[in-house]
Amino acid sequence: MMGRFLFWPSRLALILFGIVAFALAVYASAAQAQQICAVDLNGNGDADDAGETASCVGMQGGSWQCPIERASCAPEPGGASSCPLGSQYACETLASGGVPSCSPNACIDTAANPIEDEPVVDDPGAPADGEVDTDGNCLGNIEIFGGRALRCRPAGLKTTFSNCCKDKGKIVKDGMGSSIASTQTKIAIAKGVFTGAQAAYAAFQAGATASQAASAGANAIIVGIDPTSIAISLAVNVMIEFLLCSCDQQDMETGMLRGSGMCVEVGSYCSSKILGICVQKSRSHCCFNTKLGRIIQEQGRPQLKSFADGWGPVKTPNCRGFTPEEFQALDFSRMDLSEYYSEVQARAQADIQSDMKDRIDAYMQAIGR
Repeated sequence: MMGRFLFWPSRLALILFGIVAFALAVYASAAQAQQICAVDLNGNGDADDAGETASCVGMQGGSWQCPIERASCAPEPGGASSCPLGSQYACETLASGGVPSCSPNACIDTAANPIEDEPVVDDPGAPADGEVDTDGNCLGNIEIFGGRALRCRPAGLKTTFSNCCKDKGKIVKDGMGSSIASTQTKIAIAKGVFTGAQAAYAAFQAGATASQAASAGANAIIVGIDPTSIAISLAVNVMIEFLLCSCDQQDMETGMLRGSGMCVEVGSYCSSKILGICVQKSRSHCCFNTKLGRIIQEQGRPQLKSFADGWGPVKTPNCRGFTPEEFQALDFSRMDLSEYYSEVQARAQADIQSDMKDRIDAYMQAIGR
């Protein structure tokens, strides 16, 4: 019955998956323009804002022209044209024809000058289970409310000006501080949705029908995901939305966890440049297993000298959990947990009981009872 429930909302998206996959394939082939231009129009030192980056357009004779600040040329006696921006700018005609135009901005050949990308931090977080001695005592470092460094990208050149940091709603359900779930469980859920999107697209590229591609995506989501931990109908919508833009797996993970209230935004940095010009920024985050974990991390770190640097460098934030000694030193009377309490109070008693039963059952199953 549970498997049927999980599969049902995905079946509603059968045709949509096919349309999306086809649209993505067409878009991918069209997005291979080798000439772009980037202009700092507002003087803030980069060119990652809307309207500051564009694909150059082909002109007659095989040249390229930047559409940013382009102006129409004025006709001159004898059939010539003059550029109102200055005689140093050539008047050219679009390959498709029309009025000659000129632009003060140069095009950049991305084949000769590739975009330089900052490496994406692949932070696995603290392992859920480490080595133990013969008495069952942990031999590794114990972390309480540990998190994982993630990034998402706002609208920019690399995301085809889609906002990959946009909150997607409360897709990943909060365990209300339960010790049964781990950070990796939440990350696995977010990864699972992206895996479903990839599976649907890959199946479509391999020649599958829309129905078959959607089934592949649904099956990829179902495998290994606890249905009580995710709003499956919202997840399907997110999968479709992400397929339509250039957001990657970590964008999706961050968007889902961020929208679910489990992330702290650490800061913004330039993640893509071309000829030294920033064309894409990223926002770094520390994401945690629950909203409670995020709140305690936010308000607990300022109390401890060991976190004097806050969240650390923006590009590589420090998202580690508290040691047992650090956790014991926290003064909870100085913390405002009203955000957490209000959410707990908003949940119906039946929902809380059902959630606890599902988690206990999952735990007993995991230990073989």
